[in-house]
Amino acid sequence: MRGLYVDNPLSRDQLKDWEKSYLEKFSAKMSNKANPFPCIPAVIGFKQNQLIYSFIGDPRKSSTVADLAVALSGYMKVAKDIGNYTSLIVFYETPDDMKKRFSTEEYEKLFWKNLSELNAYDRFEWPEDIPSNPHDPLWEFCYSKEKYFMYCATPAHKHRKSRHFDGMMLAITPRWVLEEFNKHSKFAKGIRKQIRKRLITYDSAPIHHDLNSYGLEDNFEWRQYFLRDDDTSLSKCPYHRVLKNLKFDT
Repeated sequence: MRGLYVDNPLSRDQLKDWEKSYLEKFSAKMSNKANPFPCIPAVIGFKQNQLIYSFIGDPRKSSTVADLAVALSGYMKVAKDIGNYTSLIVFYETPDDMKKRFSTEEYEKLFWKNLSELNAYDRFEWPEDIPSNPHDPLWEFCYSKEKYFMYCATPAHKHRKSRHFDGMMLAITPRWVLEEFNKHSKFAKGIRKQIRKRLITYDSAPIHHDLNSYGLEDNFEWRQYFLRDDDTSLSKCPYHRVLKNLKFDT
């Protein structure tokens, strides 16, 4: 695993070939003016260089989850000094055989496996104000006392281009970033409308019915972490807490 990376064209030569390729493809996606990426706050974060990157291993390996834990712990220490549009972008080194044969459902299982195992590295108890049941509207993923919104993109997403990337990828956004954004309710409401308009033209699949707002009674955050390529969704959240018996060096 490499350390956290702040993008700078002069430093890209230090990256491995696959890392450089993923970063360049991600940059092209986020800076495409002819076909703008739907998530406007993410585009703003990219333009202001507030996104932090991490490159980790094969998503099927348990050792990769340890790398993810180190990356998230390191990001947590610096996130509030970066800006109000920051997120951690995690690129998995996704082998060609996975890209060729894995379905969205297989990536979905892998995502939830990674997220469940990540909890084993958390040194802190779950925040008291967050329910332990994912089927509670106030539930969201937490790590090291911080609350996060998780987003997963994969090579298997073909119709939902907003969830497509050349390798398995995570975007991890602290809850406080979203709270800052929503402080200006009129502005936030307008941006959300623009996001939905962009989704209609960006994706060949209809807007997924699971997209909703945190805290509403008819919303479960976990459903938005991984959207399938069609309009189906899981009936039950696969996340479960793994015993905290693992250690890693920060």
